[in-house]
Amino acid sequence: MAKQGMLRDYRFTDIAEDIRGSKLYGLNDEKLGKIDDVIFDHFTGFIRYVVVDTGGWLSTKKFIVPVERLKVSAEHKDDFAVDLTKQQVETFPPYREVDLESDEQWSDYEGRYRSKWEANPVMHREGTDRNITPTPQQMPGNSPSARTPALVAGLEDTGAFTTGGFAASTDTVEISHGAVGIGPRWDTFQDRLRERRKEAIRTGSTEESADKYRKAG
Repeated sequence: MAKQGMLRDYRFTDIAEDIRGSKLYGLNDEKLGKIDDVIFDHFTGFIRYVVVDTGGWLSTKKFIVPVERLKVSAEHKDDFAVDLTKQQVETFPPYREVDLESDEQWSDYEGRYRSKWEANPVMHREGTDRNITPTPQQMPGNSPSARTPALVAGLEDTGAFTTGGFAASTDTVEISHGAVGIGPRWDTFQDRLRERRKEAIRTGSTEESADKYRKAG
């Protein structure tokens, strides 16, 4: 069975605990869309990506964001933000929900998706709207302390290149098991999902995947 899945039609008892429907803003407070769903690990319940519905400005309609890139929006209550522009999103390989049904297809997609982060890495200077593209020496994996989280002077380490699984020196995609520090609303949502993981899998999976999950126990 697939190792990752979505919530789809699953609903929490308390709708206030659900982040789906929250808006996502990019750099310069540009609205990128709404969080439509999440992709989570079937075995742990930890969320790996949020699925964003753009409302039509993107030709493929939806795209994904690793949870390590998310943060609470400073300007909009109960909403979220990410250091991306629409132009950067348009460079991502097209997201297809059906790829989640195959571990092989999803692994291939993650590899291509990761390569886009590596090809156009952007660091964001905290407290400003300025983006900084790091030099080769500043990139994690290219410094003497490559095996420790890199902090370049004056730059905020977003964690995407180290804990998020986009390290240029690796051959496989390694997504961390959960994001911390996003905010209380996110933490509550993550906790509820982990508590109700099995129920969410049965409801959110396709009929074929749900049957495989039941047989697996």
